[in-house]
Amino acid sequence: MIKYYTALLRVNQLFGGRVLSDKDKSATFRAGVHPPQSKSPSKSEQIRVMPAPETVYISLSQHLGKPAVECVAVGETVKAGQKIASADGFISADVFSSVSGKVTAIAERETATGYAKHIVIENDGLNECVEFTPLTDPTPSEIKDRLRESGIVGMGGAGFPTAVKLSPQDKVDTFIINAAECEPYITCDYRIMLDYTEQFVRGAVLLAKAAGLNEVIIAAEDNKTDALEKVDAFIANSSLPVRTVKLKAKYPQGAEKQLIYAVTGRKVPVGKLPSSVGVLVDNVHTALSAYLAVTKGQPLYKRIMTVSGGGIKNPANIWVSGGTTYNKIIEFCGGLSEKETVKMISGGPMMGFAVDSDEISTTKTSSCLLLLTKDEAFTGSPQPCINCGKCAKACPMRLMPMYIDKFALAGDVKNAVKYGALNCIECGSCAYTCPAKRPLVQSIKRAKKRARDLGVK
Repeated sequence: MIKYYTALLRVNQLFGGRVLSDKDKSATFRAGVHPPQSKSPSKSEQIRVMPAPETVYISLSQHLGKPAVECVAVGETVKAGQKIASADGFISADVFSSVSGKVTAIAERETATGYAKHIVIENDGLNECVEFTPLTDPTPSEIKDRLRESGIVGMGGAGFPTAVKLSPQDKVDTFIINAAECEPYITCDYRIMLDYTEQFVRGAVLLAKAAGLNEVIIAAEDNKTDALEKVDAFIANSSLPVRTVKLKAKYPQGAEKQLIYAVTGRKVPVGKLPSSVGVLVDNVHTALSAYLAVTKGQPLYKRIMTVSGGGIKNPANIWVSGGTTYNKIIEFCGGLSEKETVKMISGGPMMGFAVDSDEISTTKTSSCLLLLTKDEAFTGSPQPCINCGKCAKACPMRLMPMYIDKFALAGDVKNAVKYGALNCIECGSCAYTCPAKRPLVQSIKRAKKRARDLGVK
């Protein structure tokens, strides 16, 4: 099964692909699901600035790869924008203070996915900042250097260091900005397209230039027509090499492999990166951060995030300082609503992580905080699989999640891998459509980890 699937992808790739024209209808991919969008609570909320809290807890693991290594000591005074931890190796990223003040501790703290070392800084309220010198008409290498020294990473979820992504070993010819934002509730990228149109578009052009490419394709779902129209209006009045592509509103339209297929017709082979088919993909917020780093000299120490769900009194899209704890964010958004919150999620409802502490702090990849009520979140117990096949039908990677789940629970890692555990993109489409409410993604994640530990491929 797996050998045939891999061969099929390679055969498809031999035929190349296409880049959709502006006249094409909304593009999409096979399978996927249509969960309720639930974006209305925050969709109309313009981006606001949340004041920095009295204390920030800044994680040294805010990116894919090795954690950064602290370069400040307890008792030291720092400024906002000052580097407080250095990248440790090629796949890593610098970390910066989001406030001015004194380092009071360096300690392990809970995160949404485990534990990591944090630098604790007491805000002195002076807001003293340090920045880089803005660049004018920078070369590709100068842009990449600035992205690297500013700690810019992919802000759509994974946190891959952007300067590394823009230096692929493969030859690339297409650069896509992922503006799909297909997960329910999340609206921060949508608001960036509306509230920071010029800045984010110019940032996208800088990213493409760094990769040696001359055109940017901004791909957004067709439920963001007003944002696309505003972007198109700006493009029409500029000489920037940018165009938009409309995608069908479907989940997981924003997953890299599905996005690339929808826009170009190219299929990324199993185990390969997008660059293997000549494509690079970056996120809307990454483009905005690139603009701020290159043209304003501002390193990445704050971001825009969505706060939503029936459990929060005032849903919002806010600029938040890195290291702000969730309880402070909840307080800024008016506190909890009268409805009981039964689940707090760091990230979106499909790929985010349920957390049990509001003392967890934000990072570069904190796109959303959800406070969900019993009407929005399932809190019951999973039931036995009834072999209905709905999970396989929904899977955008054409896997058989029910078999992976079965073998994972039985400890049969070899067969779990045989049925595609390592090819899962963890989008959650299978779990969403499962009538037995089985935690399929968790099973697959366990199988992946066990396979890596045992060296099973």
